[in-house]
Amino acid sequence: MTEAPKPDPTMPDHSVPPPGWEADVVAADGGTVHLRPITPEDADGIVGLMERSSDQTRYYRFFGPMKRLSDKDLHRFTHVDHDHRVAFVVLLGEELVGVGRYDRYPGTDDAEVAFLVEDAHQRRGLGSVLLEHLAAAARERGITRFVAEVLSQNSGMVRVFLDAGYEARRSYEDGVVHLTFPIAPTEQALAVTYEREQRSESRSIGRLLNPQSVAVVGASSDSGKIGHAVLRHLLDAGFAGPIYPVNPAVRHVAGVPAHATIEDIPDDVDLAVLTVPATEVPGVVEACRRKRVKGLVVISGGFGETGPEGRAAERAFVASARASGMRVVGPNCLGLVNTDPAVGLNASLAPRVPGRGRMGFFAQSGALGVMLLERASNRGIGLSSFVSAGNRADVSGNDMLQYWATDPATEVVLLHLESFGNPRKFARLARRVGRTKPVVAVKSGRHVGMTAGLAGTSVAVTEESVAALFASAGVIRVQTLAELFDVGTLLAHQPLPAGARVAIVGNSTAVGVLVADAVLEQGLQLAHERPVDIGTAAPPEQLREALTAALDDDGVDAVIAVYLPALVHDTAPFARVLREISAAAEKPVVANFLSADGIPDELVVRGEDGMPARGSVPSFSTPERAVIALARVSEYAAWRRRPVGTVPELEGVDEAAAREVVVGALAEGGGRELTDDEVIALLGAYGVPLLRTRRAADAEAAVAAAEEVGYPVVLKSTAPWLRHRSDLGGTRLDLRDADDVRAGFEAIPSDDPVIVQEMAAPGVSTVVQVVDDPSFGALVSFGVGGVATDLLGDRAFRTLPLTDTDAHEMVREPRAWPLLDGYRGSEPVDVAALEDLLLRIARLADDLPEVLALSLEPVIVGPADPWHGGRSLVVAGAAVRVGAPTARVDPGPRRMFST
Repeated sequence: MTEAPKPDPTMPDHSVPPPGWEADVVAADGGTVHLRPITPEDADGIVGLMERSSDQTRYYRFFGPMKRLSDKDLHRFTHVDHDHRVAFVVLLGEELVGVGRYDRYPGTDDAEVAFLVEDAHQRRGLGSVLLEHLAAAARERGITRFVAEVLSQNSGMVRVFLDAGYEARRSYEDGVVHLTFPIAPTEQALAVTYEREQRSESRSIGRLLNPQSVAVVGASSDSGKIGHAVLRHLLDAGFAGPIYPVNPAVRHVAGVPAHATIEDIPDDVDLAVLTVPATEVPGVVEACRRKRVKGLVVISGGFGETGPEGRAAERAFVASARASGMRVVGPNCLGLVNTDPAVGLNASLAPRVPGRGRMGFFAQSGALGVMLLERASNRGIGLSSFVSAGNRADVSGNDMLQYWATDPATEVVLLHLESFGNPRKFARLARRVGRTKPVVAVKSGRHVGMTAGLAGTSVAVTEESVAALFASAGVIRVQTLAELFDVGTLLAHQPLPAGARVAIVGNSTAVGVLVADAVLEQGLQLAHERPVDIGTAAPPEQLREALTAALDDDGVDAVIAVYLPALVHDTAPFARVLREISAAAEKPVVANFLSADGIPDELVVRGEDGMPARGSVPSFSTPERAVIALARVSEYAAWRRRPVGTVPELEGVDEAAAREVVVGALAEGGGRELTDDEVIALLGAYGVPLLRTRRAADAEAAVAAAEEVGYPVVLKSTAPWLRHRSDLGGTRLDLRDADDVRAGFEAIPSDDPVIVQEMAAPGVSTVVQVVDDPSFGALVSFGVGGVATDLLGDRAFRTLPLTDTDAHEMVREPRAWPLLDGYRGSEPVDVAALEDLLLRIARLADDLPEVLALSLEPVIVGPADPWHGGRSLVVAGAAVRVGAPTARVDPGPRRMFST
């Protein structure tokens, strides 16, 4: 008998599917489902799926009137190797409602793919979801193409394949459509995935914010209980649908008939608000699952904020809710609000909510939420909707961005953030939303309370990550809650400025000069040499003339009106002039009028619904606040005007060769610094221009290496304590012959081998680095070399992916930029070469998340047309550290994240 072959320990084990293949997913209608690899235990579920499917659905799948699978086929369907044969099932609760699979053609990189989705769950986009996850799994297993055979009558399934964004080739024979398509994640395929993701996640939030009915589980007649507050606020807000108190101990709550359990409610329940103790939440979630509730708001605390046990309990009930089709807001949250008069939803602990407006507001903190809504109300700020996510176990700021992106009632997005669950997705969404709707964010934890980056880094590294994230995405970052409302109010009621030139019109020279100082300090420009002062005794018409003249001036992009009312004056005529002028203007007008923050009634332009409309004039209690708000809006407007940017194709990139270097380095287990030879191979695979380099262990070997490289050369010690330390004698420059090399070798204070490197042409020393932040992923930085710039932190940072526009801005962002641009008569350097290098390093970091740290120092860059046909840019030193990837990355099949 032939002995069975023993498993090869060097080969990956596919007997168990990767945990990353399991996911919660939002369906096209906004409900949620659970997707995971099939198991033998799913046999009964497959049988049930077949029994519930119509004759037509089974015929379309099996090309014949198959009522049930044979035992042999059922075994083959449920027993897969997670490699050549992969299958995923879709579950709603405990019910299996869909299955998709691929089977690899032996000896090829092709696989046949097919799906079966229960009739009741068709047109929910589950076929597209299955295709995305199967394609991702297939790519991991080295499969490059899918093949599908579809009956021509099955137009829905044909559309699933054709609409996936892949370039499918079609042929038709005997009533069967034969489709073949590569499954590489092309730009078009990703765009299709993102569009479907946006629609699905938006609908899921829409179901929460627009319920037809609401149940309050834990409703109480005791005014000191949160169940009483939530019910009272729902009633007071005039919710348009039925409200069901749930309390087994009473028959009525606040005059409304109560029910013992949510399952006792005779009608459908769209939204359940849970105010019961944490220990009761899992049981209530199970009851909501049986009742087929569409969404949950869990105000109850006692979960993730309490420690590991609480986090485990939180994950468990959220998983149960998602698997049953429900999204979850919270736990430990304030709740949610929809100010639409047709809905009138205040499912929150906030006793006072703002009126109808054009700003959507997301707050991570439940405790802070009441104060935020109170402050918004006091300032007359209207909101379209408000969500407090609390522990953010499910619904997050990313979900709200998806909703507000296409919500016609929301024109401005306000965010109060404490942390990020999926920062790369946040950047992608904010960048897209920000092109049409401003996103304003205040981020707490700038100096304390944030997760540090890699060992040896500090809070500052993560703060730089946040700044880079916001800069790349066009998010308007503000420092305080007051500034959040200042900027939001201005954006909601005034147009964006076309530039940074500001005219100042007022009746006080002293205050006008203060405004002018603030304008310049905030990086704006004065449109005129001095403010226009109409004088304290001027009539309203003179104010009108001055404002009109400023707004009609082609050299003015925005106007700040400063008016200090004299004691004897009635301010109403002046306010009316300001309001009328602003209502007709196409340029933004802000005011330091009266002493209020917000929009006083005198400056409100009323819409048909009676709410403040476009043209209302935001007024600020101090002129500096008016200028700061205008400056943030001006920066955002400039970002909107800049080219979107693309991630360009780069010549000379060999990702496979680079990956071979990284895989080889990690084969021994754990992370480590790459050797010099490995660094050269890695960077060479991405077309990074390196100086010719050799390694030498003694003086004569150094001479031989120098003659091979070509004089003049540089010697560098490989001793870690001497690297890049010319001040300690670890580097010897401009060695022009063999005697120089021998002398230089003997002078280096170390017995370690040396690097012999060609001497770079004169130029400016710069530094390019990649640092992997566990929360944000790879962060690319650029700066001019030198101790001074290190000391001042004069670096530009961006997150991935890096566009050509990002690279253009990064090179010019450091304060030391003039050194690269012909400072004091020097010749400008080859900026295009620097931008190309940044794009190559960013591409390397994007392709290889195992690269945890990379430093190119120095990068010598000279004029674009160097003498003697040399290179304008070369990398003279490099260090790379690799290890297991630490950050959550965004690309891949759709899935929901819990943090």
